[in-house]
This record gives sequence, structure tokens and C-alpha cells, in this order.
Amino acid sequence: MPDAVVFERVAPVVPVLDLDAALERYRRLGFVVEPYTGGERYGFVDRDGVSLHLTEWAEHDPNRTGAHVYMYVSDADAVRAEWAASGVEGRLTEPFETAYGLREFAYVDPDGTLHRVGSLVTP
Repeated sequence: MPDAVVFERVAPVVPVLDLDAALERYRRLGFVVEPYTGGERYGFVDRDGVSLHLTEWAEHDPNRTGAHVYMYVSDADAVRAEWAASGVEGRLTEPFETAYGLREFAYVDPDGTLHRVGSLVTP
């Protein structure tokens, strides 16, 4: 029997209205950003083990077609503080402890993407 297939990474594709503005926003959030140079309005954002792809989509409606991503981090409070200091547009919630053992916060960007960020609660 052949070896089992291993899933190695995932990179959700997130719709945006303005690729340049979205790349700048993610840069300010601490991501390494890279626009795709093949002609399409597409880009890549990476931070440590997290990768997102961005696609500029004229029909994107933040109220109807926004994405939702969850990022596990080592310290949600530190990330929340960093993102608050970045001055990016959007809505940030305060961190809170969940019933399922995570400390998390949420950030909704101008493109309607909900970023939930969480870290394990340490006893």
C-alpha cells in the first residue's frame, strides 16, 4: 500500500476590492506582502506559518462576500496590541477567553474579512 498523502499547507483566497490597499494593510499588520506579477490582480501575504492569497474582485461586496479566517498564534494579546498600534482601518474587538480554552480577538477589515486570532489559555 502506498504511503499516505500528507496535507502540507493551506492558503485561503480572500476577495478584496483594492489589491494595493489590501497589500498595504497586511504589510502594516506585520505580514510580508508580494503582488503577483503575472498580470492578474492577485497577491500573497505571509507571516510565519500563515499564508493568505488576495484576489481583487470588482463584484466583491464586503457585506455579502467577505471571508472568514482563523489564525492560531502564540500570544493573542500581543498580536492584538500590535494590530491596534498599526492604525489600520477596520474594527478590532478586545481579547477575551472562550469556553473552549482560547484567548481570542477579532478584526474585521474594510473588505469585510473577519480575522479571528487566538492562542491557548495558559493556566
